[in-house]
Amino acid sequence: MAGASGRGDPLALEEPPLPRPSQPESRLGDRDRLAQIHLKILRGHCDTVSSCHFCFEDTKILSCSYDRTMKLWDVEKGVPVQVFEEEHTAPISECSLTPDNKRVITSSYDKTVKAWDMETGKMLWTVDQEGLVTSCNISCDGKYVVSGLDMENAICVTDALNATTVAYVQDHHRSTITRCCFDPDNERVSSVSSDKTIKLWDIIAQSTTITVNEAHTNVISDCCFTIDGHYLCTASWDKTLKIWDIKTGEFRYHGPICLNQGHEGSVSSCVFSKDASLVVSGAYDKTIALWDAGAGYKKLALKGHGDWVMDVAISNNKKWILSSSKDATLRLWNIEKADHVPAAIESRNTRGTKIVQCEECEKPFSLLQCDDSEAVTKCVFCRLASPSRNILPLPPL
Repeated sequence: MAGASGRGDPLALEEPPLPRPSQPESRLGDRDRLAQIHLKILRGHCDTVSSCHFCFEDTKILSCSYDRTMKLWDVEKGVPVQVFEEEHTAPISECSLTPDNKRVITSSYDKTVKAWDMETGKMLWTVDQEGLVTSCNISCDGKYVVSGLDMENAICVTDALNATTVAYVQDHHRSTITRCCFDPDNERVSSVSSDKTIKLWDIIAQSTTITVNEAHTNVISDCCFTIDGHYLCTASWDKTLKIWDIKTGEFRYHGPICLNQGHEGSVSSCVFSKDASLVVSGAYDKTIALWDAGAGYKKLALKGHGDWVMDVAISNNKKWILSSSKDATLRLWNIEKADHVPAAIESRNTRGTKIVQCEECEKPFSLLQCDDSEAVTKCVFCRLASPSRNILPLPPL
């Protein structure tokens, strides 16, 4: 797993083989008789699929690959409808798109960051860097792009309109930056690194406001925010995920919430659901894990990829999970009824978790039976709407 990025190994630049036919394959959750999750296998890339996203109100998928291409897929048909190619000359490490789905940013081991017009498929601009670009992200307002560089362990903030450099933070970390992203308020950049450190850098003050040293015991490979920016989740090669209360700084006194015993291998990626009730992670053990964020336990494991899971995404309606892998495929997992499959029920019973009804929206949510049910009477989504309430419980002492 050594390489320029915590997500995987930058591959040699030999010419990739021709891709297999782009026909989706449907099946019932393979390799786990208790999972019973329906899925689609999307084939079209001919090398590691490094990054994936839902877009256009969950009707399309965006993916990029070490095969130097980016593809836009139709979810229903399971086939590519647009291909962005012939611009990058080395593996694409990540892609990031604006909320309005009009522009896409890609980063590559060819030492460039590029912006693309989603409608025409044309490249709008390119920025050359001194070293491999391991990660990229565009702010929610579409104004800035941040990229993580292996050269000088730096982050670079670029004006998304005219491609000029806004800030270049040299030696931001002590080792390779594996992932960087903006918070939802477009005010701070979170970055994680092989140096096991989390940093939050303020765009206005142009200074680091939060540093968490030794946040994990091994390389931190990914990070993501809840939609309100209150919490940050990190994934690590130490086989754990951690949820940090960034808004209040509560982690300084009680530590983060730790999600463990979910993967047998290094965790490569993580993402929150829109309502923050669910965390999805992918790992080098070829599996995807679904975590109950409120109760802090693994609900379900999805198995079937033939190699490392590089990235994961979840649809806004929480019906679909998307995963991309070093096996050159993407998989669409239908988790609409995931709470009712035998594996999820077994996991819930083992953890002593009960389903209770939210007093506000009247929807069911899970709660550990050892929790004080008088204190937690609302689901995560309703607690998100109440800034005075914590979204997640503190970890047990």
